[in-house]
Amino acid sequence: MNNILVADKVSKQFGSHIALNQVSLEIPKNSIYGLLGPNGAGKTTLIRIINQITYPDKGMIFFEGKPLEAKHIAMIGYLPEERGLYKSMKVGEQALYLAQLKGLSKADAKMRLKYWFERLDIGDWWNKKIQELSKGMAQKIQFIVTVLHEPKLLIFDEPFSGFDPINANIIKDEILQLREKGTSIIFSTHRMESVEELCEYIALIHKSEKLLDGKLSEIKRAYKNNIYKVGLGVQGANGLLEDLKEKFKILSSEYVDHGLQLNFTVQLPSADTGAFLSHLSGKANVNNFTETIPSANDIFIRTVQTNSIYE
Repeated sequence: MNNILVADKVSKQFGSHIALNQVSLEIPKNSIYGLLGPNGAGKTTLIRIINQITYPDKGMIFFEGKPLEAKHIAMIGYLPEERGLYKSMKVGEQALYLAQLKGLSKADAKMRLKYWFERLDIGDWWNKKIQELSKGMAQKIQFIVTVLHEPKLLIFDEPFSGFDPINANIIKDEILQLREKGTSIIFSTHRMESVEELCEYIALIHKSEKLLDGKLSEIKRAYKNNIYKVGLGVQGANGLLEDLKEKFKILSSEYVDHGLQLNFTVQLPSADTGAFLSHLSGKANVNNFTETIPSANDIFIRTVQTNSIYE
């Protein structure tokens, strides 16, 4: 069994609003899985169903191959976008309380909290009240209590919200460490640069329906549009560019070093790359020839826009 969690044709409706429409996903074990989509797409509803905060109208969730049950809550850690700390409680008191709710003994909770407070360099926060902390500082506490019971599955909803770049990198590294230790992670975010850095798999939900899912590298290959960036060293670059425009689809171009360097972007049918390079070889020095791979952000925008055109 290679999946930690499977959603099988999950549907959920609130009155006349369809939040999820037969959404199926497979979350591989020991992976970071990006759950993407615009606001209102249905991501939070799916996360709430996985956490048994609400239940599907149709379809099922399976955890490690078995129907999701109440006992599985202890195996899941959830960091919601909207934080849930009690502002008037002291940090240490609250962290201990939340850890014990997750089934840890007081002694075990103290030991684990000491480890994490030292690891994140926040040992002097123990007697501070949550209301004394900045949003980013409170977010660190929320992160700790989410991972403290060492769940098999972690769900992070916008985990970098409120963090400056330095602390965002610290939490990113901790997430990667958790994955290395065997934890499976669902990662919901609008920050596509974080998806690029962290996620091996993604799913994109839009207006209650899954539009795509799979390995990010494979999705990128599927979305390639045969666009290449080319750099040439050549005398008479202007004449060469005009010649190329007659035979190939040049999307953009620029001259560098008084016309001795020509950089341009070209779109080629896959079968024509060899012919294109052959055409260039007798006319210029090819300094670089690189295929442009779409980013997660490009794929997100293109997919959502394409599926909004016909509404």
